[in-house]
Amino acid sequence: QVQLVESGGGVVQAGDSLRLSCAASGRTFSTYAIGWFRQPPGKEREFVATISWTGINTYFADSVKGRFTNFRDSAKSTVYLQMNSLVPQDTAVYYCAAKFAVTSESYYVAALQYGNWGQGTQVTVSA
Repeated sequence: QVQLVESGGGVVQAGDSLRLSCAASGRTFSTYAIGWFRQPPGKEREFVATISWTGINTYFADSVKGRFTNFRDSAKSTVYLQMNSLVPQDTAVYYCAAKFAVTSESYYVAALQYGNWGQGTQVTVSA
């Protein structure tokens, strides 16, 4: 099991930036990919981004491509989601999730593939 804690959410204006953190503890000696998902008010949870164990492979939803980046620290225990040029449509609860990976370069985009989830952090972008 991997325990995940998100932080860094807040209330910002359109055009601002935020950096979310996802800190992992527990079974961190295993290779795992991290996914970011969000749930806007009144909507289903949706995929945002994912990063492989090595951090070399990343993949983003079209809605955030070019605005968000995803990276992990050298110890691999914390993953960051850098969100730039935020728009009101980015308002949501953001979750990180971990999936033990087949290879150190694997990454995953489906929420059902992830077995460990954080508690979420609220991001609110005002116009």
